[in-house]
Amino acid sequence: MRSVAPLAAACLLATRASGFTAAARGRSAPPTALPAKNGIWNTGNDFGKGDFRFYDDLESFMAPFPPEDREEFPQYFKLPEGVYEVKLATPCGIVFEEVEAGRGVYVQDLVEGGSADRQGVIRKDDVLVGITAVQIAGAKWERRMLPCRYFGFDMVVGAIGSNEPKWGCENVVMLMERPGEADSEEVDKWLEYFEPPPDTPWKLSQ
Repeated sequence: MRSVAPLAAACLLATRASGFTAAARGRSAPPTALPAKNGIWNTGNDFGKGDFRFYDDLESFMAPFPPEDREEFPQYFKLPEGVYEVKLATPCGIVFEEVEAGRGVYVQDLVEGGSADRQGVIRKDDVLVGITAVQIAGAKWERRMLPCRYFGFDMVVGAIGSNEPKWGCENVVMLMERPGEADSEEVDKWLEYFEPPPDTPWKLSQ
């Protein structure tokens, strides 16, 4: 494993963004349609439109689904046990270390007085499993939550850096897994809901 520079500095880097979708309101695709990647991923002329074009938090992102979906598939409307969502202003003030070379990052340390340290939620050894990233396509853009357990450090920096104010981003949203409290296999199964299509730039660059 290698130590990396604090994200307090890394967040200043520019990034190449990638692109995402929107799904129709109502029962167009219940949250369990994982093999089909459900209706939340749009392509072509639908890119940049609809209810799912901007991820701010899980609650607001899932709001378009009707009550019957919440009752039938409640697991997709709440975070898995041992996973928490945090919004951070950038620079984030996190020192990430790769779990293994080019594959996954965890919190090695927090920068004293930095954004994460002041918020007081993230702890050392927490694992980054989800992160918001912006994709641009011509004049259109979207911010989406991406599963990132297997992102390397450079990919994480790119995703964080894409959450720029010019795209309406006041923060970056992270999903963190706490060791000893989460079942990683169950977390990964839950994250499949947010998995982008294989031809999106964030997937192609892995």
